[in-house]
Amino acid sequence: MEAEPQVRTGHTLFDKIWAMHRVAAIDVETDLLLIDRVLLHERTGAVALKSLEAAKRAVLAPRQAFVTMDHVVDTRPGRTDATIMPTGTAFITATREAARTAGLTIFDLGDPDQGIGHVISPELGIVLPGATLVCPDSHTCSQGALGALAWGIGSTAAEHALATSTLRVKRPRAMRITIDGRLPDWVTAKDLALYLLARLGSGGGAGHMIEYAGDAIAALDVEARLTLCNMATELGAFSAIIAPDEKVFTHLRGRRYAPAGADWDTAMAAWQDLCSDADAVFDVEHRIDAADVGPMVSWGISPQQAVALDGAVPDYADVAARDPRELYDRALAYMDLAPGRSMIGLPIGAAFIGSCTNSRISDLRRAAAVLKGRKVAPGVKAICVPGSTQVRAQAEREGLDQLFLDAGFEWREAGCSMCFYAGGESFGHRQRVISSTNRNFESRQGPETRTHLASPETVAASAVAGAIADPRWLP
Repeated sequence: MEAEPQVRTGHTLFDKIWAMHRVAAIDVETDLLLIDRVLLHERTGAVALKSLEAAKRAVLAPRQAFVTMDHVVDTRPGRTDATIMPTGTAFITATREAARTAGLTIFDLGDPDQGIGHVISPELGIVLPGATLVCPDSHTCSQGALGALAWGIGSTAAEHALATSTLRVKRPRAMRITIDGRLPDWVTAKDLALYLLARLGSGGGAGHMIEYAGDAIAALDVEARLTLCNMATELGAFSAIIAPDEKVFTHLRGRRYAPAGADWDTAMAAWQDLCSDADAVFDVEHRIDAADVGPMVSWGISPQQAVALDGAVPDYADVAARDPRELYDRALAYMDLAPGRSMIGLPIGAAFIGSCTNSRISDLRRAAAVLKGRKVAPGVKAICVPGSTQVRAQAEREGLDQLFLDAGFEWREAGCSMCFYAGGESFGHRQRVISSTNRNFESRQGPETRTHLASPETVAASAVAGAIADPRWLP
């Protein structure tokens, strides 16, 4: 007699958090979810808050909403409200006024906790395992690294979340990406993110909630996990998440907005179940051997257009399954490259370390170690922008700022800076830049600027060489 098929009843981590926050079913695909935290920044926060004010609606839970100044702030030393970015000052002052009127917590310029939202939230314990967190920023998915359900929204949705502490959300499908084994030396979470993009494509996660799992993921520290989850939006995913473990709990203990005392014990008891069950079913599964991943660099105008650092611009036949011909040809023309061109030795005019992807203290430590005793090549403009004022202060206590300055880097105040260009500071027309940021779109860092994405170590090594360089090969 044949055995009956086994019925799988397990739940994914995403299933569990979704179920805990379901307020009501809207239809078969959509639920109304409870929102635990709302994070705002000055580029979109004022829009949502002013709209609420005009409608004579209050923020339902002001203690659960946080505002930071990060996107359009000037990052040069001695900054004020004045910005290089057109209308930037108006965004800052309007957001400050609206946040104070609504009674929200604000991390303003000059505040020791100011910084990029996706950097300060984990620093302060605003994001917690099992919580829901939204922000009008596509890289909110970063914070899934701590076991939260965190995703980016628009200003209108932010207004709704502020007024009701709920959001109507269409349920995404579930995807698990398992990284088996151990990442080789010098291979970072940024390299892994670019490798996945090159392999799966920028639409590889579309319509899905990604859970990262496997031995290589468990071995990553919290800051590296934040880098990996950060670029889930580049995969087109709804968001990403990693099951919280002792590394996450240790990271959060004692943080200002994390539970304390008896509340911490209660939270820890609840957090122990925040993992996917052994028999949980995912709609899509990918398995990657960590040994196959090496240092990476982008060559084109989409993050998926990336290759091994010691590789070359691919022939179209090698990427035809992923890239439309028009995108491939446009990338070659825009980047002024040809198939077969080696990435190593490609001259650069600028190097940038910063952004919500790679601006945490561990990123700066690794880059500074590469720069120690070395100088930026003549003609290269090199800038380092810490992700938060806390990171900046910690780096200065460790003397990292002096290592950057001695090497020839500018040392800046915290903010998004030249991760994106919106009419303010840029690297210059058609300048070739190697950058630790997350997007290499056309004109992303300035008018027709050509951006190559890489890890902080690769950015530092390239700044020294004056061309794209492999940090493993430095003398």
